[in-house]
Amino acid sequence: MDIILLDDVDKVGEKHEIVTVKPGYARNYLIPQGLALVANDTNRGKLDDIKRKEAEELAARKAEFEEIAAKLVGQVLRIGAKAGTSGKIFGSVTNVQISAALKDQFAIEVDRRKIKLPEEIKVLGEYSIDLDLHPEVPIKLTFEVVEE
Repeated sequence: MDIILLDDVDKVGEKHEIVTVKPGYARNYLIPQGLALVANDTNRGKLDDIKRKEAEELAARKAEFEEIAAKLVGQVLRIGAKAGTSGKIFGSVTNVQISAALKDQFAIEVDRRKIKLPEEIKVLGEYSIDLDLHPEVPIKLTFEVVEE
């Protein structure tokens, strides 16, 4: 069954993509959750309108993202982790932890899927990540993984 995705769905596809999935998955999960539409001729015609509306909303929120970027310039986010004597942490730092730390330390809510980790973080130290909030507003954030 062909569907139009209304949001990014892990292991299925990106927003506004037309993908083929099993009919039961589409009927029982994606469509009732509001994540997809059936890709019939009518909805394919509406796809351009949906893209245009979301582009307008994103453009309207650009100032908000620029404000977030200005707030984070020069700031260092600190994330506590349990570590051994060699500095290697137990587990790894994830984008969920970074999102929670941003909310706690700077009162900024960022969806975990918008945080791009360049590599797996398993050692104490300083790292740099990208926040993909808006295509025209690049945000680089420095964070430290410190021992709890």
